[in-house]
Amino acid sequence: MLLKTDFKIIKSLGTLFFLGFLCTSQAYSQEIDCTDKTSSALKKICSSEFDEIREKLATHYQTALYVSDAPLQLLQDTHTLWFKRLQQCKSMTCFKNQFEIRTDDLNFYTSLNQTLTSHYLKFEHGQLAPSPVHIQVHQLSKDSIKIEGLAYRNPNNKLETQTVSFLAYTTPEKKNNITDNEHDCAYQFNYSKAILSIKTEQKGCERFAGVYRLYD
Repeated sequence: MLLKTDFKIIKSLGTLFFLGFLCTSQAYSQEIDCTDKTSSALKKICSSEFDEIREKLATHYQTALYVSDAPLQLLQDTHTLWFKRLQQCKSMTCFKNQFEIRTDDLNFYTSLNQTLTSHYLKFEHGQLAPSPVHIQVHQLSKDSIKIEGLAYRNPNNKLETQTVSFLAYTTPEKKNNITDNEHDCAYQFNYSKAILSIKTEQKGCERFAGVYRLYD
């Protein structure tokens, strides 16, 4: 006859098994599907030349899902955006560079403490922006904030021109008026619960303007 404690143990084990199953399903759901190579890009991505790097990336992605304290949805959405960029590649060098870039991103999410960082991705018309922009707000200390950003451009560009960077330092009291040290652009940051609105009146600085969703 099972005691109450036995039922509790069985219930706990069942819950752990179920969560483990969900995590495994989520991990594999983001792997590159090579069963339907309908595009020329997928034919190259799924070629034997990339077998090892695809397997390596899948391992890094699963590790990030299990280990990183970054939001799970952030890992999934950035992976989706990266895969869209990967499919834009027109050369083998571009494909290889994009695999390396994503591996570095996943290592970043896994190795560094993300609990003091707020991640924002740009949205347009209720969807992830087709030209991705990622803003990170780091709480360095009680009185210091670092804001970093990356706007992604065509992956076929030269490596040094594939992204546009954003960097600013501020304090909690001044976090609404931000100047990008990289390009001397002034922005108005408006935080509203899960939404960040960035505005600017300077020409040439519009790339980082827009509406962003908070990942937490």
